Amino acid sequence: MVRLIMGMKGSGKTKQLIELINNAAKDEPGNVVCIEANRNMTYDIHYHIRLIDAQEYKLGSYEPLRGFISGLHAGNYDISHMFIDNLCKIVGSEVNAETESFLNWLDTFGERNDIKFTVTISADPGSATDGMQRFL
Repeated sequence: MVRLIMGMKGSGKTKQLIELINNAAKDEPGNVVCIEANRNMTYDIHYHIRLIDAQEYKLGSYEPLRGFISGLHAGNYDISHMFIDNLCKIVGSEVNAETESFLNWLDTFGERNDIKFTVTISADPGSATDGMQRFL
């Protein structure tokens, strides 16, 4: 399952995400991971959450991010929810067909491995492709 939160900068996405992450820390049966574009949420989220600064790993595109997420799962089968903050900034891209393809991959990967994904993208929700609309 993938949940997509889109909005322009300053629209409250991060505040909403922090609330969702902290609730997941209490409610999720497994481990919770948050991948963020930079270390902005360090003091805002519960200490049980595994916070990952994507800048440290220089992911740069969707393909390395797929491998990174797969590796996280391979190292910890107890992950039940993954949050990805500012997806397009992490991969250095704008919203496009590749973004849709990645979200579809996340959905399939999540179904297969029983992981929920919540993803934020800083962009106008109107820029979401038809395929991305189902995750909004």
